[in-house]
Amino acid sequence: MSSPSDQPILPKLFEGVSPQEHASRWVKCWDDKFTPWDRGGPSMALYDLLKENPNGLIPLPSGRSPKTALVPGCGRGHDVLLLSSFGYDVYGLDLSSQALEAARDNAERILADGISKTEGEADKRGAVAWICQDFFAEDWKGVQTSFDLIFDYTFFCAMPPPMRPAWASRMRSLLAPGGRLVCLEFPAEKKASEPGPPWAASPAEYLAYLSKPGAQPRRDEHGGVIAEEVESPVSGGGLRRLVHIKPGRTHASGMEDGRIQDNISVWAHAGE
Repeated sequence: MSSPSDQPILPKLFEGVSPQEHASRWVKCWDDKFTPWDRGGPSMALYDLLKENPNGLIPLPSGRSPKTALVPGCGRGHDVLLLSSFGYDVYGLDLSSQALEAARDNAERILADGISKTEGEADKRGAVAWICQDFFAEDWKGVQTSFDLIFDYTFFCAMPPPMRPAWASRMRSLLAPGGRLVCLEFPAEKKASEPGPPWAASPAEYLAYLSKPGAQPRRDEHGGVIAEEVESPVSGGGLRRLVHIKPGRTHASGMEDGRIQDNISVWAHAGE
């Protein structure tokens, strides 16, 4: 994992780059083995949410009810393997073939070492598939495009504001009826005036885009949504926020002076 001092370099790599060119920049980062966003392990905030599953909020797999999951921008696949341990059949998606090669190596090491056991009600690990695709492409060859659980971490924050309406629309289309989108919100306290990636990802950003997928909310001069203007009612076809909590633990990058800055939110289709 790259050191924290590498983080300021990332915004410089994307400075002045159009959104259409971002994909190639991310691929180049992997080709150059520059991945400061890699956390070196799974998201314990996600683990705790699935383990506790308050009020049965998350549709967990069982022998009689298999479930699928998607991790876009999966990188080395830490969270893909975590979801597999809960019994989900998981698709790890990334633009970079180098990322997926690293994910396969990571999975082989973890499974060989017996590090990742089954969790929850799972009697066996779910299947894992690595897919090298563009998240925004409508057709993923040979891959289903409806998932019971989608986990977003360091993916939304990789999207500059002009790309976020399309991100929200794609999330809505990929989420199966009755499914859940889980977002580990990072960097939750970054100001919109600060350059990205990662771009600011306050709770208001998620709420504005997911409640009205495809729409671009009014933004301030820095590109951030205007929190006071974010409406809580969900438009037809939007996603509804079910839970918004501060996790009990998270990655070091989501903390400052021992205080957790990350949030975790859970979303469902409106009307469900």
